[in-house]
Amino acid sequence: MKIVEKYSHLNGLEYLLVHKPELWNGIENVINTVDAEKCKTKISKEKTRRGALLYSPVEMNTSFKRELAKHNWEESRVSYWVTKDEKLIRRTLGMPPDMQRREIEAQGEIAIRSYNQTDFVKNRVAVEVQFGKYAFVAYDLFVKHLAFYISDHIDTGIEILPMKALQAQMSSGPSYYEGELYNLVRQGRGVPAVPLVLIGVEP
Repeated sequence: MKIVEKYSHLNGLEYLLVHKPELWNGIENVINTVDAEKCKTKISKEKTRRGALLYSPVEMNTSFKRELAKHNWEESRVSYWVTKDEKLIRRTLGMPPDMQRREIEAQGEIAIRSYNQTDFVKNRVAVEVQFGKYAFVAYDLFVKHLAFYISDHIDTGIEILPMKALQAQMSSGPSYYEGELYNLVRQGRGVPAVPLVLIGVEP
């Protein structure tokens, strides 16, 4: 596959090029290594193109995950505790998880364990590969990457998406670069408050 477009939010790409060029080169190599044609395995059941051979979102995700794992990208989780009291959440937000729980329970509230998980983190950079349903991308951009950034586990996040030209050859449902770029830009220059790199790929 190849990178067709990329968008730098809050200087996410510039940060990588200056501070972690070898990591960015590694991402480019992973993308170039994925063979999209081997992922063209899904027989369409949709009315308008029944029987057509399409790119499989599952196969593409699996291929990317396999290549990233080879380059020592690993899953990471950030745990935290929540409660129904907004002021208490604000007070405990910056605390380590064990302190959050103690403080919530000390105030007579129920502490509920929660976490954010991202598939790939390496050298304080998170990567999400998203060939799945469109709702997952918004969660990645506005919750996952932001949570890892605020908790000081990453310095920037990367989101890999199909271009519309590729998405049109997939089963209905996946997000695509152009649409998610629009969703990101319309929030304003500072939202979400985490440096990001949006990458659009094609075969």
